[in-house]
Amino acid sequence: MPHILVIDDAPVIRRYHRHMLEQAGYQVAEAVNGMDAMEKLLQARFDLCLVDVNMPVMNGYAFLRRLRATAPVHGLPALMISTEAAASDRQQALDAGANAYLVKPVPPPLLCGYVAAMLGGSPP
Repeated sequence: MPHILVIDDAPVIRRYHRHMLEQAGYQVAEAVNGMDAMEKLLQARFDLCLVDVNMPVMNGYAFLRRLRATAPVHGLPALMISTEAAASDRQQALDAGANAYLVKPVPPPLLCGYVAAMLGGSPP
């Protein structure tokens, strides 16, 4: 069963994404910022990260740059999900290392479709 790390400083967003993904059959863990996420990624195996942009301690862009520079996890797929909707925000996310970018709020079918595609196939 794929294991997904949801990285967002807002508890309600983490719960929303966790609920959606668990209902779709995925295992889900949570991190409150990029630093917390890096610690978790180096301690356990994950198949995908969902990353917010605006977080304290280490924002999503800094997290993605660190992720891509960290050998054991540098190839891990990352889906950035943010309220920032400008084309420049999407480009900044892709430049930092995101595999895809979605704007909040993300409808469950769209999120689950992206997750399944990024994990290489259909949902579990």
